[in-house]
Amino acid sequence: MQRIEPLRRLSSEHHSGLVIARRARELAGKAPDARAAAWADLRQRFADELEPHFKLEERGLLPALQAAGEGLLVERTLTEHLRMRAMIDAGGPENLAPFAEALADHIRFEEKELFETAQRVLGAEALERIQALHDREAARVCRT
Repeated sequence: MQRIEPLRRLSSEHHSGLVIARRARELAGKAPDARAAAWADLRQRFADELEPHFKLEERGLLPALQAAGEGLLVERTLTEHLRMRAMIDAGGPENLAPFAEALADHIRFEEKELFETAQRVLGAEALERIQALHDREAARVCRT
């Protein structure tokens, strides 16, 4: 999907998020010690990469969409962010597969619905503010 410049960074980070989800899903069926190591790695990558990405969306894109009357999409996005945060905070290695599924589903939702709506309804001024925020406080690029 072609993304406009103000959303390109967030969209490109989604690719790396899908890599994180795939790895978590693959490691979910491994031996207990491998799952424990994978969970520790997932928690660290969440803190370093996914959480900053969520916060950037919550500070830039979501307020702009709320102001544009897209409250239901904003509410769903925030609910999914909270759910994944809770899974990371309270979960363990047994949550690798469920977290991977939640993350992949969330990314698909954002790409197919949230970002498509943002491109359609946000005006130039709102998009410029989002771009400026991203330029100042860009989330760390997810490593693969």
